[in-house]
Amino acid sequence: MSLQLIEAYIPNKHFESVDEKLREHTHTSYWVSSESKERMLVRILVNTDEVEEILNYLESVSNVVDGFETLLIPVRTYLSRSTLNEETEEKEENEQDEDEDDKTMLMRASRHELLTYVEKNSLTTLNYTLLIFLSAVVGTMGFIKDSDAVVIGSMVIAPLIGPVIATAFAAILGDYKLLGKAALTSLLGVGIVIIIAIIFNMFFHIDINTRQYLARTEVTLSDFFLALAAGGAGSIATLNRKAGNLVGVMVAVALLPPNIALGMSIGKGLWPEAYGSFLLVTVNIMCILLSAVIVFSLTGIRPVRWREVQRANVSRSLSIIFVLLIVASLLSVIFLGQDIKFE
Repeated sequence: MSLQLIEAYIPNKHFESVDEKLREHTHTSYWVSSESKERMLVRILVNTDEVEEILNYLESVSNVVDGFETLLIPVRTYLSRSTLNEETEEKEENEQDEDEDDKTMLMRASRHELLTYVEKNSLTTLNYTLLIFLSAVVGTMGFIKDSDAVVIGSMVIAPLIGPVIATAFAAILGDYKLLGKAALTSLLGVGIVIIIAIIFNMFFHIDINTRQYLARTEVTLSDFFLALAAGGAGSIATLNRKAGNLVGVMVAVALLPPNIALGMSIGKGLWPEAYGSFLLVTVNIMCILLSAVIVFSLTGIRPVRWREVQRANVSRSLSIIFVLLIVASLLSVIFLGQDIKFE
């Protein structure tokens, strides 16, 4: 059983009503103490599944009345007489419920925890910029050497998953400020990769008749499924705050090599190939966003305050429609065989 501790600092004049409401929620343990002359401190030990509902209530109250403060603290160990006596029974129940648990909906952290996690990944930091720069250098060298191992290595260090998934999460919440930050961070990463690939064309002889390059100058149906799977894996990992290197590689597979191919094509003035790479980059980004928006929607992520709810409802619908229209138009270009000729 996963437990978390909620600490709520409540002004004295509102304590009675808030305390009554909080006690209605299922909890493992409940403590009340006087934090100061003006406020009471309530500590609630609850199962992770109950956290979001309680935080939503506290957020709605805090938005109306000054003086409220709330902390969420993960609990690694909790011992009491009741927990020790129930340990054996819980093991037996867990064994019986394993099959049923596999059938339940996607497990995720609370919206408040996810928002903090996503906000951190949407920022343009020196660490993010340096890792993008290094991954672009390694990836471009992998194209030059036509080495699968080197290209894979560049995907491992490319932190592209954070801002891309953050963009979809912000669209669900209708948080345009966060959406702008995440989108700009994603564009910065794309821009750095393209610029590095262009610069390398000035110093190295790059053979364009390689598997690494040619595979990223056209769009195939498999690219759609790859990007959709990458977006789904990235969003599910984010829901559990475990978007590490393994899942990050999936997103980097869809984004890093096509951007390198785009930069190489621009550096050599190969505009038809550049168009193919640009089309592949666009398809991959749109499919990742579409997959992530759908996963986040299915898990019930939504804001609490009325204005945010209205904004998020519009944002979610428009984002899905927008992405679907772009994917449909790209599919029509591919299957109808329409080519753009550059004079």
